[in-house]
Amino acid sequence: MARELLKGNHAMAEAAVRAGLEAYFGYPITPQTELLEHLSRRMPELGRAFVQAESEVAAINMVYGAACTGVRVMSSSSSPGFSLMMEGISYIAGTELPVVLINVMRGGPGLGNIAPAQGDYYQAVYGGGHGDFKSIVLAPSTVQEAIDMTVMAFDLAERYRSIVMILADGSLGQMMEPAELPAMRPVQRQEWDWAVTGAKGRPRRILSSIYLEAQDEEQTNLRLLRRWYEIEQNEVRFKEYYLDDAEFVVVGFGTAGRVSLSAVRAARQMGIKVGLLRPVTLSPFPFAALEELSSRVQRFLVVEMNTGQMLSDVLLGVKNRVPVEFYGRPGGIVPFSDEVLAEIQRISTSKAQPVLDPRKAWLERMTTVVTR
Repeated sequence: MARELLKGNHAMAEAAVRAGLEAYFGYPITPQTELLEHLSRRMPELGRAFVQAESEVAAINMVYGAACTGVRVMSSSSSPGFSLMMEGISYIAGTELPVVLINVMRGGPGLGNIAPAQGDYYQAVYGGGHGDFKSIVLAPSTVQEAIDMTVMAFDLAERYRSIVMILADGSLGQMMEPAELPAMRPVQRQEWDWAVTGAKGRPRRILSSIYLEAQDEEQTNLRLLRRWYEIEQNEVRFKEYYLDDAEFVVVGFGTAGRVSLSAVRAARQMGIKVGLLRPVTLSPFPFAALEELSSRVQRFLVVEMNTGQMLSDVLLGVKNRVPVEFYGRPGGIVPFSDEVLAEIQRISTSKAQPVLDPRKAWLERMTTVVTR
């Protein structure tokens, strides 16, 4: 199919439709509202379910109910909206249901602003609700990746009976760039052996996240953990750029990773041997790739649109083998590539020394940064 100029939010919405989305429940919140608006037109014209709920709390519980029937179901929101969904997300995880969620992040904490940010990393990667569970989290950096990952998200959700979250940000949701949509898949509802579809001629199926007996709850937690180790074994994804001879490595995801790639290319033209590792799955995280790189490079620079959340996972992967430094722009500010380039130049010309607290060292340097 031909490439066309697509807005990120519209592209993810249409990709979900073409992947066989049968039911969508959501609530408008900037900067993801165009996604909901697109589906408000497309779903009814295809005879599929669309409901603008009265709140994010209502929307996620509608998702929960629809997922119990085995249909492909989705919701989307932005940062404060996802905070309201957390209880329902935990119920979905405890019931072991396949669900796709899209978070187009904005500045926070609190109501924050409507500018692009990456402050929801902890929320998405480390559970996103009470109890012991993890979700698959995908981080696109282009509109084309957002399309491809939306389609993939439904397949992963069903393969592992898991929540799959696409963690985008306001930049990706609002930007327009050429991309190619997939062909329309026919809706083919699977005959899942767990789905609630009516019990005529067979025993009843009961789906619940309530296990009043502690032993039953423990077995559920152990089952989820075994499944997670299977996901870690099979589904780690990342992109590598200029790493063959790299002496320094930048690590960034989503929009921050995209900006960092421009800076890395500029640094290469200046003769600096720097590369980029861009995690595509934030959960499961590419720890093994970082561990391997840490055996042959001098230093890492983590770039994020927050105050250092993925930084924690990079530090775990590097295991103190080499220094790790940080550069962030929180609160809804997207870093310019020349800012990242300046950080690359700084670490390439300074002596590598242990950085006991990368966030604190960055915060001290930020006093010289002019806030845009």
